[in-house]
Amino acid sequence: MSTQPRREPTRLVPVPNPNKIPERDVDKSPILECRHLGIDFGGLTAVKDFNMAIGRTEIAGLIGPNGAGKTTVFNLLTKVYQPTRGTILLDGMDTNSMNTVQVNKAGIARTFQNIRLFDNLTVEDNVKLGLHNHISYGMWSGIFRLPSYWREEKVAHDRAMELLSIFDMGYLAKFKAGSLPYGAQRKLEIVRALATNPSLLLLDEPAAGMNPSETAELMDNIVKIRDMFGIAILLIEHDMNLVMGICEGIAVLNFGQIIAKGTPDEIKNDPAVIEAYLGKKKEG
Repeated sequence: MSTQPRREPTRLVPVPNPNKIPERDVDKSPILECRHLGIDFGGLTAVKDFNMAIGRTEIAGLIGPNGAGKTTVFNLLTKVYQPTRGTILLDGMDTNSMNTVQVNKAGIARTFQNIRLFDNLTVEDNVKLGLHNHISYGMWSGIFRLPSYWREEKVAHDRAMELLSIFDMGYLAKFKAGSLPYGAQRKLEIVRALATNPSLLLLDEPAAGMNPSETAELMDNIVKIRDMFGIAILLIEHDMNLVMGICEGIAVLNFGQIIAKGTPDEIKNDPAVIEAYLGKKKEG
């Protein structure tokens, strides 16, 4: 099991709205800004007045009890759901008119709570599917296997193998995705998301089902991905050791509303957060 080196705490500084981002990103506009975001399902408000900014190289966390609305926020960001109100700015661009595919092309990629791989395709082919934003040969080139097709296939192969090497998974390239152990499938889903060349990567419970050794390795790899690609990462996670170990800014959601935002030290000592997770202590 790898040991986690102590990382220096990040200082969060205000940006020109009610949010904060890491100090190193303050000279650049946030990659993501959510302003008064909300969604209703019938008469039920699932997310209310959600405000958040993420710096361009920030590793941020969104935490909260089960049913707090965390995955709903991810679905809003990726346009699985259209917001009832509020604004989402991706690299300063309003995503209001975008659909899921357009948001992905604009720079948001995600993984899911429940792994969504093509089990009967190879590991390499699963990654190649993530490269769809960058494949430039046309339909006829693919049908007749023209030279442009083979050139693009070589580029796709080389890029897929390069991405798989992040998790030392190159040797698994020809294996069926469904034959991989659970932890390897989790990693493959992250690699496929990276293949879309995102500026913001959303990870929905990436450590779910992993043992402590796998989780420690995942923590190292999330930091490695941020540093290697120079991107922002927002994760939902219930493993507090992972969240407190790598996240710089954390937002806590409860009943669809943010009840606290801050650094890991600020969050773990916040009375509202403690109450949301542990319940209010009875008096007397």
